[in-house]
Amino acid sequence: MTEKAIKSLGEINDMIGKLPAVKMEDLDSKKTALVIVDMINGFVREGPLMSGRVEAIIPEIVRLSKKCDNFDIKKVAFADNHTDASPEFGSYPKHCIKGTGESEVVDEIKEAGGYTLIPKNSTNGFHEEAFQEWLKNNPETDTFIVTGCCTDICVQQFAITLKTWFNMNDKQSRVIVPVNAVETYDLGSHNAELMNVMALYNMLINGVEVVKGVE
Repeated sequence: MTEKAIKSLGEINDMIGKLPAVKMEDLDSKKTALVIVDMINGFVREGPLMSGRVEAIIPEIVRLSKKCDNFDIKKVAFADNHTDASPEFGSYPKHCIKGTGESEVVDEIKEAGGYTLIPKNSTNGFHEEAFQEWLKNNPETDTFIVTGCCTDICVQQFAITLKTWFNMNDKQSRVIVPVNAVETYDLGSHNAELMNVMALYNMLINGVEVVKGVE
């Protein structure tokens, strides 16, 4: 890294550390949805991509899920559910095969419940037919709180695609990503701290509302 790049990275990190929080009560509950991305066993408790970092955000997501229930806010949960033929395994270790424990939502979030479960066979849940159907059936929803893993992969792809979809349709929207409710993994050169910072910044510059948290 050049000295200039290192300086910029430090400035981005400082900026993210100073982001404000938003309050649930300030959102229009009838137009808001909570999205929980890939909080499943295969990224938390078993398999080649399991991560203690991802496990650590479970309590915050459970808190948000229960608070959404208090405000009657809709909830959607994506779960990696791959076929054996998934080309994704050329980029990542084989993980979260359909019908295995890895593809199951973690117990804590499952117990909180109340969500629409959408299995996905790629990193970007936006493209799933079931989610497209959900969008059609909930046309009033224009505010999304996006949580889960991985910040730099599934969360980032979904949040930016969702935001640009609203932009394409000339519709105002809020795609909110709370820093304290997203996480990624450490594996070799995939440094979680670096990947988190760069993914959060990339979402920010693409119109996603990255915040400290949702209170």
